[in-house]
Amino acid sequence: MSPEALAQEIRAAAEGRERFVVALAGPPGAGKSTLAEALVAALGAGARLVPMDGFHFDDRVLVARGLAHCKGAPETFDVRGFLNLMERLRAGGEIAIPVFDRAMELARAGADVVTDEDRILVVEGNYLLLDEEPWRRLRGFFDLTLFLDVPEAELERRLLARWAARPGGAAWVASNDMPNVRRVIGGSAPADRRIRWP
Repeated sequence: MSPEALAQEIRAAAEGRERFVVALAGPPGAGKSTLAEALVAALGAGARLVPMDGFHFDDRVLVARGLAHCKGAPETFDVRGFLNLMERLRAGGEIAIPVFDRAMELARAGADVVTDEDRILVVEGNYLLLDEEPWRRLRGFFDLTLFLDVPEAELERRLLARWAARPGGAAWVASNDMPNVRRVIGGSAPADRRIRWP
């Protein structure tokens, strides 16, 4: 399904709603960020991207907690902070959101702002549908849930390509990324729609 076709369906579903919140979930390497950006562009004015990755714990926190070896796992996110953000987004008003800067490998606080003019929010992240506490509390904030369905072998191929230039990249994919892939695939609640992308 193209971003344009999906955007058309979302606009129709959001008709008459003050705010419509779409969850775009899926495992690492599925293409969530790329699709989310294309979807927001296709939706046009009044749509805003809200990435879950802005709630990554900083590397210093991960080291202090002994979690540096599993960066990107559910326990390496400030899920309660993310839940608070979702409550605020539902309540409305001007809300600053953090965005993860991949070049700097850290979250930048207040890197974007959601206003009441942003009627359709596309929330993107690995664990939006994770059926574990406290993640499962997110489900109530979403009007539509989408899950990117990509075969595990293809995900591994993409992740190996992503980390090919990094020393120890293949070992990182095997020890960190693929366990996260399996946790998302095996532990996520059913979505309203499963999508192949690209």
